[in-house]
Amino acid sequence: MKHLFTGSLMFFLMLFACQLHLSGQQRVYLWDGLPIPNNTAMAVPDSIANERIYSVNHPSIDIFAPSKEENLNFSVLVIPGGGYARSANVISGVQIARYINTIGGTAVVLNYRLPVAPNLINRAIAPLQDAQRAIKWMRTHANEYNFGRDKIGVFGTSAGGHLASMLGTFLSDYARVGDALDVISCRPDFMILLSPVVMLRGDKIHKGSAINLLGEGYSVAKADSFSTQNRVTNLTPKTLLFHADDDTAVPSENSVVFYQACRQAGVPASLHIFDKGGHKIALTHNPITTDHWKGLMTSWLMVNVIQHD
Repeated sequence: MKHLFTGSLMFFLMLFACQLHLSGQQRVYLWDGLPIPNNTAMAVPDSIANERIYSVNHPSIDIFAPSKEENLNFSVLVIPGGGYARSANVISGVQIARYINTIGGTAVVLNYRLPVAPNLINRAIAPLQDAQRAIKWMRTHANEYNFGRDKIGVFGTSAGGHLASMLGTFLSDYARVGDALDVISCRPDFMILLSPVVMLRGDKIHKGSAINLLGEGYSVAKADSFSTQNRVTNLTPKTLLFHADDDTAVPSENSVVFYQACRQAGVPASLHIFDKGGHKIALTHNPITTDHWKGLMTSWLMVNVIQHD
């Protein structure tokens, strides 16, 4: 009887583990077994409160896979916002990931180092290093999770939109650490930017994001260098932008200037500005005009990614 109970328990534990894997959520540490680049020896404990991440000691990704029957062979790195002071990893991370699953995509939520952490050497590039490493990891494991190596995009909200746009516009690879992933491209194949921070200089910026990323007293030259509309080239991935005209936290001009830069560089881009929505465009509880963004995103993905050769 004891052996029967033990065997049954093991069976149910294995079944639970299998179901957990099939449900799509799995955590991978991006620098596992390697020294984390751009870090001092100081250990910073993880800090999570009120569905927000305030400190990340070991950058990671959470993988959400769709069912095999619904898999449409594309993937999206989801980067939550939070002004570079925190990461709203539920409302602009996990929730977005689960929605991407419903339209056939594999979603990967990035838990990135925040530039306000005291153990960073160069605060401004630490989030980008984690994001670049995530794209490299996704491209390396594309066959394992059944998505195309050339159908890996990024979705970013608010300051997460700024980090997403850095992925698509910064040509330098800051994630090289001397392992096999060094030769893998960290450039996303498409970008979806929701209420993104783009400009870090002028009267239409989100000042908190600029200070948190660049530090107090940052120079005009540094602000211009990290204002991603200034880095758009013909190598920038095709881009979809959403914004609300009444967004007072991150004015819609941020999306406008990025769209204009894409147009000037010959990069395919689509821009949707809604009259209402503020800085709270999310999956639910949107004003009636803003609520259309999900359908527009799905249609854009279908034309530009899923059915695109």
